[in-house]
Amino acid sequence: MFTNIRKYPAVVVTSGAVLALLTACGGTDSGSMGGHGMSAASSSAPAATSASAQPSATFNDADVMFAQMMIPHHQQAVEMAELADTRAADKEIKDLAAKIKAAQDPEIQTMRGWLTAWGKPMPSSGMDHGMGHDMPGMMSEEDMKKLEDAKGGAFDKQFAQLMIAHHNGAIEMARTEQSQGADPAAKELAKAIEAAQQAEVEQMKKILERL
Repeated sequence: MFTNIRKYPAVVVTSGAVLALLTACGGTDSGSMGGHGMSAASSSAPAATSASAQPSATFNDADVMFAQMMIPHHQQAVEMAELADTRAADKEIKDLAAKIKAAQDPEIQTMRGWLTAWGKPMPSSGMDHGMGHDMPGMMSEEDMKKLEDAKGGAFDKQFAQLMIAHHNGAIEMARTEQSQGADPAAKELAKAIEAAQQAEVEQMKKILERL
């Protein structure tokens, strides 16, 4: 039994929630990078390079919100992907899950590095829960429990269906960052996330057609 599932509240997926939240936080801050290091995203989405992982000296609240929200969003996707190793029956699902984990783990570390460099707080457990309703695509505790309990073909279908919704939420958040963010590295990562996850959504739709 997988025991490290992060518990999330039920999520109301509304396209306007994140947009409204980020629009309301449109101020601009200036911060120095200081001496904080951060992980390169060379093994993440194709467009994210080690050079682009470095934040600029100028960022705004949309960049901060993007990182603070995308970190727990990615963490849940990684948790979902880890379940596939022992529960999935379909090889393509297993391979895709491994790919998702390999891409999103480094992106989490990159965004953590940005928050450190910007002098902004990491998303704590309380922050995760408080923001849950504003993060599109997040799975509810009930959804995660059902996925954890599923095996074989039933798991494969649930995984694809839930991950499509989860990816679509990340794509929505990434598009908001591209339109409202100020940090070039954050906007580049958002563009890479959108491209990579859109391709994976299309792949999962095809998987569902044959399952």
